[in-house]
Amino acid sequence: MQRNFSAKALRGTIEFGTPPEIKLNGKPARLAPGARVRDENNMLQLPAALAGRKAVVNYTTELEGMLLDVWLLTRIEADRKPWPTTEKEAQTWMFNVDAQTWTKP
Repeated sequence: MQRNFSAKALRGTIEFGTPPEIKLNGKPARLAPGARVRDENNMLQLPAALAGRKAVVNYTTELEGMLLDVWLLTRIEADRKPWPTTEKEAQTWMFNVDAQTWTKP
């Protein structure tokens, strides 16, 4: 199954704490109210059930910077590179929606 990620999705590492607290790329962050977390099988997961887990993820943020959508990546998805880790990269790279791949300029 190929999941289709948004062109706004960035790559990072997450460590789930007590909801809504998380660490994103080693820095404190928060899940937005109503955040959706999908596991490797694309099933919705309750953030509390993931407390203590670390994973490579794709994620989107809401206007205040809290994580809104989080996808725990399969090994195959995590190996798909390059993938932007910052908004600046996402704005300057080209995204192929059908292939779900990024190309650097």
